[in-house]
Formats: sequence, structure tokens, C-alpha cells
Amino acid sequence: MLKHWWKILAVLILLYTFTVGLLVPLGPGITAIAPQSLTTGKVVQLKIEGYNSHYASATEKSAWLKVGKNLTLPATKIEAASEQDMLLTFEIPAHFPGEKKVASASLILDNDIDGSSVKPSAVVLTQETLAPEGAALAWSTATLTGLHDKSGMNFPFRNILAETIRNTYFHVPLWFGMMILFLVSVIYSIRYLLYLQPKDDWKAVAFTRVGVLYGMLGLLTGALWAKWTWGAYWSWDIKQNMSAIAMLIYLAYFVLRGSLDDMEKQAKIGAVFNIFAFAALIPLLFVIPRLTSSLHPGNGGNPGLGSEDLDNTMRMVFYPAIIGWTLLGVWMSNLLHRMDRIKEYLFDRM
Repeated sequence: MLKHWWKILAVLILLYTFTVGLLVPLGPGITAIAPQSLTTGKVVQLKIEGYNSHYASATEKSAWLKVGKNLTLPATKIEAASEQDMLLTFEIPAHFPGEKKVASASLILDNDIDGSSVKPSAVVLTQETLAPEGAALAWSTATLTGLHDKSGMNFPFRNILAETIRNTYFHVPLWFGMMILFLVSVIYSIRYLLYLQPKDDWKAVAFTRVGVLYGMLGLLTGALWAKWTWGAYWSWDIKQNMSAIAMLIYLAYFVLRGSLDDMEKQAKIGAVFNIFAFAALIPLLFVIPRLTSSLHPGNGGNPGLGSEDLDNTMRMVFYPAIIGWTLLGVWMSNLLHRMDRIKEYLFDRM
């Protein structure tokens, strides 16, 4: 039992990942605002639709429009129609500071149950004339203090991702696990070329098989995510294209091995190709996507896995998920290796 501790750990971590990752609720957020285009110098009403919010139940409610880094305008009236619907009234000053006639404003909501939530660039403000000198007088420059904190464990609400943010515990760890499995595979390929031990080739093949499986699952979960965030399963994004090419190279590894009848030649050529495939994987996934524009987080100047996307609560699931998926991949690879050894044993006895 003791020698299988890491297998038990893999199962426990993945159970934790699925249970916590799928059941912990998202924090409150703002899903819709109407209207989104406002004119200065008027009294306007904003209709707000929330997510996992408690607008009606909360007793202490506040709302602000924020322009730039430090200009805020409080709502003059807050009416909660339901837990998810609220009507805000703002008296928009005739001017806002700056030399532009159009500016975006974020919406900040706060109450004693949900805590604070922000909708960046929620509305667009338009002023007919400029008055940069006196405009700031109508706006507050005081720092917002006394905001409430949301009690209990919850994952952050992101307007673009919504519930699909949970895919962070599956799509990303699968790619991490794939890279680790491919790295182990190429190490065994190098060992085979050095010592010509068949068991090293069997292990290299086993780890590559599971690595390709993880890569395919990564592409699938990525396509589902892309459909939600980008509008299509496949947007021909540079990251998607390079990932698909990487998987095709690894699939060619198995085609090459299957085209050779001689086992020793199959192992040697396969080992060399495996090293080439891993060497190609690095620029395809980590270099080329960074050199051009990309929708994918972490590439082309688009940040990924930062504090805005991965808060401390998510890290409690994300990092264990990487360990769990990797250990499961190692377990599956070992099973495939044992199966290959059994087949080889039975073949020799025939």
C-alpha cells in the first residue's frame, strides 16, 4: 500500500479538484448595464443586472461611476427590484476633466452581503464642450474606503469568462501535465540511444501516448473555452494553430514507428524523432505565439494567469490540479508500459 501512495494522492487531488472546482460558487458580478452610452449634464438611470448578487437583501448599498484613476461620482438613488436587478440614478456633471469629449467610466457596486464588484469600462460618457479647468470640481477625488468584503469562499467573477472560469482547473493543468509527460518521454528516448535498453523505449512510447492524450484534451477544452469567449470553437488564433501543429508532429511519431517492421530500427528512429518533436514543441507553444498578436492569454501581449485572472482562492485549486493531472498521467503511462512488457513477454513465448 505504501508504494502506491502517489496514486492515492492523485485520486484524492483530482476528487478535490472536481468537487471544489465545480461546486464553489462564483462571487457576485455585473452581467449587463443599460444604457451604455451617456451624455453629460443629465440625470440618467442605469438598469443593472447582477450575477450571484443580493441587491434586494442587502441593507447597505453604494454605487459609483469612476473615470480615470481617481475621479468618482456616487449614485444619488439606488432601487433594488430583485436580487439580480437594480436601478441606479446618477446626476452626471456637465463636464469631466481631460481633453477628450468621450471617456469610458467603470461601475463600482458595494453592499454588505456581496462586497464590492466592478464592471470596467461599463459606460461611455460624452460631453459636448470641454472645460478641463473646472470639470474636476464636480467629481470626487477622494479614495473609496470602507468597502465591504465578501464572506465565504468563492471564485472571482470575470465578465468575459463567467462560469467557464472553472475550465482553468482542467484546460491549463492538462497542458502542464502534457509538457511534463513529454519531457519524461524524451529523457527515456535519450537513455535508449545511450544504453540501447528496450525498456527505455517502451517507457518513452508510453509517456508519449498519454502526453498526446492530454494534448488532445487540452485542444478540446480550449476549443470549448474559445467558443464562449471568442465566439467560435476554432478562431485560427496563432496559439491554436501552433498547438495543433505540435499534436500533428507527435501523431507523426506513431505513424513513423508503425511504418517500420524492425523493432530495433523502430526504437532508434523513434527516439530520434521524439527528441526532434520535443525540441519543436518549445518554439511552437512558447516562442512563436509571443511574437505575434494573439487572443490567447499569455501570448502576443495578452497577459495570462495574473492576479486579475488567478486570485488566491483559485490558486488553492489550480496548483493541486496540476499535481493531480500530472500524477494521473504518470500512472496511466506506467500502466501502458506494463501492458507493452506483457505483450512482449507473450510474443517471445509464442
